[in-house]
Amino acid sequence: MDKIPFIALWDAYRGLLTETQREITDLYFNLDLTASEIAEQKGVTRQGVSECLKTCKKQLEEYESKLHFCELLKNISLQTSLMITDACKFVQAFKIRHPEFSDDMDKLSAIFDSDYSEEVERALSGKGN
Repeated sequence: MDKIPFIALWDAYRGLLTETQREITDLYFNLDLTASEIAEQKGVTRQGVSECLKTCKKQLEEYESKLHFCELLKNISLQTSLMITDACKFVQAFKIRHPEFSDDMDKLSAIFDSDYSEEVERALSGKGN
């Protein structure tokens, strides 16, 4: 099974899988175990693990066909990337035309280049600023 297209679906919808399905897919993705290794660890057949993964893939694809969450995330990410790229180009052109604002434009560029991971984590955890 090709893991790459399956990973995004799994990231988005794994919470909708059964506990057993989550356990098997967690081993498959997080620990990168083969179906045989998972079968040995779980005390089931390799065929059983393969069937479980196949069923999970089908379920996740059905969720995406109905909810379109991964497609939405991909579109938002691409739109944001294109917007930031255009804004960075604008900043560079503006600096050339108006060198007196270079310091301010450098600050704006720094905002575009910033990693907001910690702020996102705080916001999502409910701890605010």
